[in-house]
Amino acid sequence: MIASEASAKRYAYQPDIAIPPGETLRETIEALGMSQAELAQRTGRTTKNINEIIMGKAAITPDGALQLERVLGVPASFWNNLESNYRDTLARLAEQDRLEQHYDWVQKFPVAAMVKRGVLPAASDRLQTLRNLLDFFGVSSPEAWAEGWKQQRAAFRASPKFQADEGAVATWLRLGELEAQGIQCEPYDRAKFEGALTEARKLTMTPIEKAQSRLVEGCASAGVAVVFVPRLPKVPLHGATRWLTSHKAIIQLSLRFKRHDGLWFTFFHEAAHILRHEKKKTVFLNLDNAGYQEEEEANRFAADWLIPPQDYKRFVATHGRRVSKADVVSFAKFLGIAPGIVVGRLQHEGLIPYSHFKDLTITLRWAA
Repeated sequence: MIASEASAKRYAYQPDIAIPPGETLRETIEALGMSQAELAQRTGRTTKNINEIIMGKAAITPDGALQLERVLGVPASFWNNLESNYRDTLARLAEQDRLEQHYDWVQKFPVAAMVKRGVLPAASDRLQTLRNLLDFFGVSSPEAWAEGWKQQRAAFRASPKFQADEGAVATWLRLGELEAQGIQCEPYDRAKFEGALTEARKLTMTPIEKAQSRLVEGCASAGVAVVFVPRLPKVPLHGATRWLTSHKAIIQLSLRFKRHDGLWFTFFHEAAHILRHEKKKTVFLNLDNAGYQEEEEANRFAADWLIPPQDYKRFVATHGRRVSKADVVSFAKFLGIAPGIVVGRLQHEGLIPYSHFKDLTITLRWAA
């Protein structure tokens, strides 16, 4: 609602022709019965300069506006505003001509989904849709977006099989960036972040409604903005990680498979990129079987952080494929984590079918 109203005000009537302030000046002196030559003499300017102003070939400068105020009795602010509005209109019309050559750029993005989600104002024509997209991405032109996207895309860490739509991925990442900008974070501190991860592990047993806010607060105190952004069509991502500045990182989660254990695994996977990999513009995109060394390291980090490897090894050696629900519950209680996380690990490693112990797993959904 706020975005739509603000946009409506911002894009109120804009003229489609540029009327030079000299036209108003001509009408003013004619009403006074004054010639261009007399105005030139009274202002100390040449007749040629006055004529150029009237014809729109020369601008009314601030000192010229003051001269017109004294001679014509019309405030200098009036002439300055006329000139400013004229130049602004000229620039907008020139921009419109340029943008009309880029209507195909709009097709890159999931505009309908963005409008439905309320992150992009509805527009009555293609030109306004294009302008709305430029505002959304915070760029001045499609060329500027393409250059920025090219640099960001080159830094991706994703599967060689990654077939996601680049416009949809760029949109989803931008949504996370905008949300992260609204989270006040302390400067990044590695030790504090490790402490936040220790607390986060305990949150797996907390109802997600409470755990989410506590997770965001805990990580923000260590310099990491955690944002939850529903995925868009053609964005098969679990999460993403990158540094917004050298002092602030972002973990973006999509809740792709809507499972409690998957959400927490993804969070710790993304946390690994912050702890283990360099502070640079690399954007780590979390997909299935990504195939990069960094992704394998992040997967191992997440698995071991949630379930210490020695404890898991003993548990599997003791119970193997004959594990019972009571065994899972007891083991999870010993570890201090949600039982569904143990179930998810056993399922992922093929020790139990995905149909087993469904009542120990938790399905999540986005709040309305």
